[in-house]
Amino acid sequence: MSGKIVGILIMVIALVAGAGLYYLQVYGYYEQVETQEVQLVSLTSEQPEPIPTDAFRGIDAESSPIRFRACFETDLSLALLTETYVLLDDQTPRNAPDWFDCFDAAALGAELEAGTALPFLGQKNVRYGVDRIVAITQDGRGYIWHELNDCGEKAYDGTIVGEECPPLPTN
Repeated sequence: MSGKIVGILIMVIALVAGAGLYYLQVYGYYEQVETQEVQLVSLTSEQPEPIPTDAFRGIDAESSPIRFRACFETDLSLALLTETYVLLDDQTPRNAPDWFDCFDAAALGAELEAGTALPFLGQKNVRYGVDRIVAITQDGRGYIWHELNDCGEKAYDGTIVGEECPPLPTN
């Protein structure tokens, strides 16, 4: 075989492998999430409590605990929410795939920075070391994503978890 044929064959295989990898990362592992109850952690009970929502859209993937993204609408005001639920500091939304058009991380980040949206704790340890963050804007649009908490960051980077964290799951 000549060198040109081998070179072309290698290029074609690399192109197909690259296209397959791109597809799997952006589209392949995600699944639509059926309507789900949106919860926020109460200031009084310190437990997640459901809030009224409409127009829920969500995606998730089993390949990573932080791939969950969702959008919804609520009639609750930010004033009521801040008096009732745990408010968080300095949250930055994770990007969603471009095809999941209701979740625009850049626009949401700008609203969080401007104070026209506020981040709340939706649930602690949805999976080990992963918290659910819920951001709600002044006009009632809501966004959900998962974020590693301190225990999750320690567990996933390999450092010693410590006594302040719950025991690591065995499976």
